[in-house]
Amino acid sequence: MSTSEFKQAPHKLLVIPGPIEVADEVLYANAHPSMSHVSPDFVPVFGDSIRMTREVLITKSAQPFLISGSGTLGWDQVASNLVEQGDHALVLNTGYFGDSFADCLQTYGASVRQLKAPIGGTVPLADIETVLKSEKFKVLTFTHVDTSTGVLSDAHAIAQIVRRVSPETLIVMDGVCSVASEEIQFDDWGLDVVLTASQKGLGTPPGLSIVVVSERAIQVYQKRKTPVTSYYASWDKWLPIMKAYEAGSAAYFATPPVNLIYAYHASLQLITASKQGPSLQQRFALHKEASRRVKEAGAQLGMKQVPLNEREAANGMSALYFPDGITASDLLPRLTARQVIVAGGLHPAIRDKYFRIGHMGISVVDKQRGDIDKVISSLQEALQEARASKK
Repeated sequence: MSTSEFKQAPHKLLVIPGPIEVADEVLYANAHPSMSHVSPDFVPVFGDSIRMTREVLITKSAQPFLISGSGTLGWDQVASNLVEQGDHALVLNTGYFGDSFADCLQTYGASVRQLKAPIGGTVPLADIETVLKSEKFKVLTFTHVDTSTGVLSDAHAIAQIVRRVSPETLIVMDGVCSVASEEIQFDDWGLDVVLTASQKGLGTPPGLSIVVVSERAIQVYQKRKTPVTSYYASWDKWLPIMKAYEAGSAAYFATPPVNLIYAYHASLQLITASKQGPSLQQRFALHKEASRRVKEAGAQLGMKQVPLNEREAANGMSALYFPDGITASDLLPRLTARQVIVAGGLHPAIRDKYFRIGHMGISVVDKQRGDIDKVISSLQEALQEARASKK
């Protein structure tokens, strides 16, 4: 069977904020025959995946790390390689994942200060500047799109402030729910680390931790005074591996997820338009269009967004409060009955009051699938039915 002949089995439409639907080409690549991780056939696939990862982040010189693990492993990589005991870290907290990143940094010995936004809001830029002027930080971290709130932070503006006020501070962005669905200009914005995972905008099954690191951050890691505090997440172990595969030769520390790398490679070919398809900028525009459609449909149904400011709402997902009188048990099972899988609430303070829809990747880019149409019509029907059942 060839790629063009393969079609995945019928299934419920998965529109949570990750994992997301994957293209037939990607799923087919994941079913590649079992292959040695040091095979001459696999080496260029891994090497090309490293190079194409740079294309997605729009960077020429940053170092990608592709390691078996979830997006959470990215936090461990940052904390164990860039932070030493007692180093100060500033965490901009826009939801659940800000709390978690802070917890990880503290686990590795960082002294963490948090600036917490109100639910649905972002940290004011003026507050960031004030704190940076009052205290020195080794790293500043923020979540580009916090999946718990659907809030999009202004990565470019944050980076500009850090570069101007505290240029020695490393800028670390959690892009798990933003890479490939939100515009990211790694080099032009002056980012130092972007961490992400395979199962969201990158359109690949879960299981790959993807971290992209600037030359400046690599130098900070190489000059650390104490040993790296993780074994598996150590760049001492992984940097030679990434360098080797990109140079065209195999190397070994721990076995990479070979089949998943094949799948990731297939998805990257679609995203970077090395196959026929939209350009990266066109992909971002398609995500904005889908986001607008879903959010407008929600508003017409009486669903208020969790983000307080429309300009700070993610393009790859929507977080919507239930209308008055409607609960998760009223709506979500009715969507499932229509073969549409959305996500319940995650932020502990409002968990039962809202739900989340993912609209990224192939569901957005391939309009012929009709995924966004199906989400909107199913939402309309399920809510009408839920309201009728209350009467």
